[in-house]
Amino acid sequence: MAEQATAPLSEAHNGSGPGAAPAAGPARPPATPEGMALAYGSLVLMALLPIFFGALRSVTCAKSKNASDMPETITSRDAARFPIVASCTLFGLYLFFKIFSQEYINLLLSMYFFVLGILALSHTISPVMNKFFPANFPSKQYQLLFTQGSGEAKEEIVNYEFDSKDLVCLAMSSVIGVWYLLRKHWIANNLFGLAFSLNGVELLHLNNVSTGCILLGGLFIYDVFWVFGTNVMVTVAKSFEAPIKLVFPQDLLEKGLEADNFAMLGLGDVVIPGIFIALLLRFDISLKKNTHTYFYTSFVAYIFGLGLTIFIMHIFKHAQPALLYLVPACIGFPLLVALVKGEVTEMFSYESSAEILPHTPRLTHFPTVSGSPASLADSMQQKLSCPRRRRQQSPSAIYEEHSTPKEGAGDAKDGTMELDKKEK
Repeated sequence: MAEQATAPLSEAHNGSGPGAAPAAGPARPPATPEGMALAYGSLVLMALLPIFFGALRSVTCAKSKNASDMPETITSRDAARFPIVASCTLFGLYLFFKIFSQEYINLLLSMYFFVLGILALSHTISPVMNKFFPANFPSKQYQLLFTQGSGEAKEEIVNYEFDSKDLVCLAMSSVIGVWYLLRKHWIANNLFGLAFSLNGVELLHLNNVSTGCILLGGLFIYDVFWVFGTNVMVTVAKSFEAPIKLVFPQDLLEKGLEADNFAMLGLGDVVIPGIFIALLLRFDISLKKNTHTYFYTSFVAYIFGLGLTIFIMHIFKHAQPALLYLVPACIGFPLLVALVKGEVTEMFSYESSAEILPHTPRLTHFPTVSGSPASLADSMQQKLSCPRRRRQQSPSAIYEEHSTPKEGAGDAKDGTMELDKKEK
């Protein structure tokens, strides 16, 4: 959801301290055209940065062997359930704010997002900061592992690998976290919001284009209903003091960093189209044509849709469901290009989660294990392809090594065990 803050909606966030602006007092002067242009332009830029760099990092993330950097794949079932889950969560928060004290709820949420924000910001700046560390910087490896159960039923809950450089990034992010926790300043809010958005685009992967259409279509209806049909979305956005939105003051030119008349854009309007744009980038790469046609097309479509959202919001002076304009643009533009290029079938048959990465070995078939040890050796030499070179032995030599000790029914079994040792 996008909001402009020239009306009472602007009282949702105070950039210089915790809490909302006072309800009583002199009316806030309207924003100047220069101030609105600066605020809207900054929001568009802040929305584009995590989408662009998050999409690029999603390609690297898909190839990562690090368990802490493995992406979370969204299936069609997840996409179909997401609008329902999001609606229940949104309405639950609305009821909480109506029943309980807003101050205590925001205190709990602030602590929760304080921890998440530090981790997200640390993960965001880590690749950049690694370039500034000297070559002789001591780097020790650490692993944070939480498991549930024991034996064969053991299941990993958390498996996070990091090193000394990551700890430095974590300390730097903690300073921003304390600043946000104490002051709720809009700059700290935006740093966390940008980190959440970039991590979302990087680590949340749609498995195919059909799943992306299901997700965006469902959230299209979700956004329109909760913004136009009820006051729930606007109420929660105004009451929720957490870095779940990007904000920029429209009175920055008059009041500087202490400005408090904000325009805002929800992170969902960045992450949801962003993961679809990142999927199209990976699809471009899978075509192996050295072009990023669908990525750039969807990126331009996002700029068009967000610009249209801001224009409509400015004309009607009312909060707008940004996905109402972003979803048709982000799906329609690339689909139109695919129709022109005759690649619709390729687009909808592409499976992101089924990509075979260069470093991932595959066993395409299993050898048939039957007969004597000699026939077993012949079968394995003919059908198994190994990525590393191994010392080859002739079938007769293998037969002599494995067939002499045993006779009868146990020959094949013992020969197989000996052969396994040799292979190892």
